[in-house]
Amino acid sequence: ASTSPRRRQLMRHLGLPFAAVASNYREVHHKHLSPAELVRFLAEGKARAAAGRYRDAIIIGADTVIVHGGKIYGKPKNRLDAKRMLKSLSGKTHRVVTGVVLIDTKSNKILKSVVITKVTLFELNSRGVKNYLDDAHYLDKAAAYAAQEQGAGLIKKIQGDFTNVVGLPLERLKIMLKKFKVRI
Repeated sequence: ASTSPRRRQLMRHLGLPFAAVASNYREVHHKHLSPAELVRFLAEGKARAAAGRYRDAIIIGADTVIVHGGKIYGKPKNRLDAKRMLKSLSGKTHRVVTGVVLIDTKSNKILKSVVITKVTLFELNSRGVKNYLDDAHYLDKAAAYAAQEQGAGLIKKIQGDFTNVVGLPLERLKIMLKKFKVRI
């Protein structure tokens, strides 16, 4: 149920046939949920919305947020918002939190997981942020950067699963798929 180009690219690495479909799930961010609960809730909503259209398939739903200082960072509204986000994360460590939910529509079994990866950005000065924003596609990226694009130059250190930062935690996904007897 994931339509993100980054997630489609990662799925190709598994060598499994798949179709990326829009779930048409309307995301509602419940403020009372922790970041881990929120991404698991949203991933499950996406997976369930797509699962209703398939009789014999394994549906993967995923959702990712960036968390720092108790605040959830989504996609920036504009350049000024992107600049604010990058400056607030400059030189600091934040968490990339991804919820992954698999539904086997044949058996109605469901697996849920959350992966957290820590990312530390370099200290960014105003000129560096301006240069990055001049060259990067940042409006469709949580916290205004992507690890596999120009944003890679902003990253000082990654602790955990790199593929989680790119968009889909492949090692966890492999473990989950094996529980559904999918050969990888």
